[in-house]
Amino acid sequence: MLKNNKRVIIIFLAPAVLCYALVFLYPTIRTVAMSFFKVESVSAPIADWVFTGFGNYRKLFTTPIFLQSLKNIGRLWFAGGCAVMFLALVFAGFLTGKRRGTKFFRSVIYLPNVVSAVAMGTMWINYVYNSDYGFLHNVLSTLGLKGAAATLWTAPGNLFWSMTAAYCFGMVGYHMLIFISGIEQIPKDYYEAAYLEGANALQRFFKVTVPNMRGVIRTNVVMWTVFTVGFFVWGQLFSPVNLSNDTVAPMNYMYELVFGASSSAMTARDSGAGAAIGVILALIVALVFLSTNFIVKHDDAEL
Repeated sequence: MLKNNKRVIIIFLAPAVLCYALVFLYPTIRTVAMSFFKVESVSAPIADWVFTGFGNYRKLFTTPIFLQSLKNIGRLWFAGGCAVMFLALVFAGFLTGKRRGTKFFRSVIYLPNVVSAVAMGTMWINYVYNSDYGFLHNVLSTLGLKGAAATLWTAPGNLFWSMTAAYCFGMVGYHMLIFISGIEQIPKDYYEAAYLEGANALQRFFKVTVPNMRGVIRTNVVMWTVFTVGFFVWGQLFSPVNLSNDTVAPMNYMYELVFGASSSAMTARDSGAGAAIGVILALIVALVFLSTNFIVKHDDAEL
């Protein structure tokens, strides 16, 4: 009977294991291996690969555009992450409970996540940042700030922060819902005890809500890191022709190396270096994950 059960388990697991090996495991192993070789095309046969050891990694860390891309996602991760987490946590605090209109406002704040990133980016570029008829131009003109209204928000120097603001606007709702799910898991007794002891709403938020959200905050930080290292579409939208120091991210540079997408042909195709970028990004996510697990050792505060 036990042998029959094992046989049935193997039969049902085999398709999933096979798909996992073909779709995830094999490409991962191939990418890691490719990062140590000079490979022109992703589809090049292994016989054409030329072993370079850590040559691709040394090349990347001496390439100014790649170093700039790391700097950009570093700024996006820290500055954008602080803004997104703060707003998401504040909205989650206000929109948890049985207040009137809670579901409506949750839906409104989450709505940008439903819209395509391409459509959202196009809207910001054409209807918010446009210096002739954009939303910012109209608002600043109404306030009498003519100089600020004439600002070219998509000009070099402003482009990175304009892109970051547009991207973060759409990410608040996603992280807000994760925070809301965490807040709703906190026992109501904690809030009642704090209320009976005289704690006001702000004190209950910082003394009860935040300490009991450690695990959720850790999850949100890791998810934000995953989204940041995968940052690609917005950089392409704000600099659609060539790579720009203001908007380039590692994924944009990797795409350039692998497919030679730039119209100016700034870089030669090098899939080996592109694979190395993928490995570096994976290591960044792993490092953040391990760091958050080390810093936040318990999901709940001890009350």
